[in-house]
Amino acid sequence: MKSLITGGAGFIGSHLAGRLLDDGHEVIVLDNLSTGSSKNLSSIKGRKGFELVIGSVRNQSLVIELMEQCDIAIHLAAAVGVKRVLERPSHSIHTNVNGTENVLHAAATQKKLVFVASSSEVYGKSVQPSFDETHDLILGSTANLRWSYAIAKALDECLALAYNQENRVPVIIGRLFNTTGPRQIARYGMVLPGFVTQALQDQPITVYGTGEQSRCFAHVYDIVESIIRLIEKPEAVGQVFNIGNDEEISINGLAEFVKTATGSQSEIQKIAYDDAYSAGFEEMQRRKPSLSKLERYIGYRPKTPLSKIVDDVIADKRATLNLP
Repeated sequence: MKSLITGGAGFIGSHLAGRLLDDGHEVIVLDNLSTGSSKNLSSIKGRKGFELVIGSVRNQSLVIELMEQCDIAIHLAAAVGVKRVLERPSHSIHTNVNGTENVLHAAATQKKLVFVASSSEVYGKSVQPSFDETHDLILGSTANLRWSYAIAKALDECLALAYNQENRVPVIIGRLFNTTGPRQIARYGMVLPGFVTQALQDQPITVYGTGEQSRCFAHVYDIVESIIRLIEKPEAVGQVFNIGNDEEISINGLAEFVKTATGSQSEIQKIAYDDAYSAGFEEMQRRKPSLSKLERYIGYRPKTPLSKIVDDVIADKRATLNLP
């Protein structure tokens, strides 16, 4: 099998590319390196069956050309991170929606399988104790551009399901919850690598809001495993799946956990959302997935404990920062 991974130089995409190559597949990575990095691919450059194409998923002719060479597209390319979305909302919308449209259009003529990476953000302001794929999406006002990413991702899902229904394009949608692990950077608001980097340098660990909001963190290896199992399941076509871990922790609890695990002397500082982002910023208080559907279809669920995830991120950041 030969796979096209859009956004494959990113955090998740680079791990997925390496795993597919290990499994004996060929991989073409398409990435414009705006948020991804060729360094993420350093361990697989030069390997047989691997090719990196530097270009944009918004380039329709290029996407069509690459799709013709592949059996499947795993569409991860997106403008990610709350900070980046708020800084360049129109760019984020165009990248997310137009990129997805280009991938689906290219796949339509030959009925190539497409995995579309969506996000837990689509659940919006829902207050469910855990999110099920059948739950309604409760999004904030369009006047608050914080929700533009969630709206774009919801539209991506609608486009994918429409192509599946109207053009018989086999699609699988994965709503990724907070994913972390080696190679993830804090630049765009990714919380765990941010906390670890601050703690290792004895800088204040900055918690946005009250810190009472909770999240569930999944190891990137578990996410990659889930994606690979899904694309191998014909029954998954036309379906939407939550992909994440369901071990929940408050952000305050995570900050304390990281401080203890690193042996840091850092203080924990609270920063109001209005100061960190902009006036009127809204945040989801919980983001816990129901994983019963995922487990039912693939016989697997992400389960790496938080302690292991934090240890792996600490080891990665120590190496990056040249710390003992």
